Amino acid sequence: MSDNMINNLDLNTENTEINENINGIEEEKQYIVVNIGDEFFGIDIMNIDNIVRMQRITRVPKAGEFFKGVINLRGEVLPVMSLRLKFGVEDDVITNASRIIIVKINGQYPVGILVDAVKEVISLSDSKIERAVQGVSSDKTMYLNGIGKYNNELISLLNIDSVIGVHEA
Repeated sequence: MSDNMINNLDLNTENTEINENINGIEEEKQYIVVNIGDEFFGIDIMNIDNIVRMQRITRVPKAGEFFKGVINLRGEVLPVMSLRLKFGVEDDVITNASRIIIVKINGQYPVGILVDAVKEVISLSDSKIERAVQGVSSDKTMYLNGIGKYNNELISLLNIDSVIGVHEA
């Protein structure tokens, strides 16, 4: 191949890379969509260690009001919290669709989160996420990273650090 052809090839490669950056190819994040009551919530898949079927939860005396107790998962005792109680919704109704999502934040101790059902895995780009919710102030919004738009549905994207209280004093 001549030097001229190689130079043209390099230019074409550079132009393609520039065009891709100009066209704004966005990186997508994956979320597990769960039901809690009538609402859909998304949990960043990078925070999820495991999803397990409902099992016996052993109550722990004087645990926080939204902690249901602990489970034994393959020899490891894990605390389980209820998102329904954390968000001030009525108490959990356990069904065949109920699941415990095991989340791990920054290598911290794993925590189980009780949800009504796991719906699906979705991918969202930044353009499909509203970061700030204008005019809305409630205790729940502090637990959100944003609102995702997916197939004409709005999905509240959870900030798991805040939900499980990693930064709470």
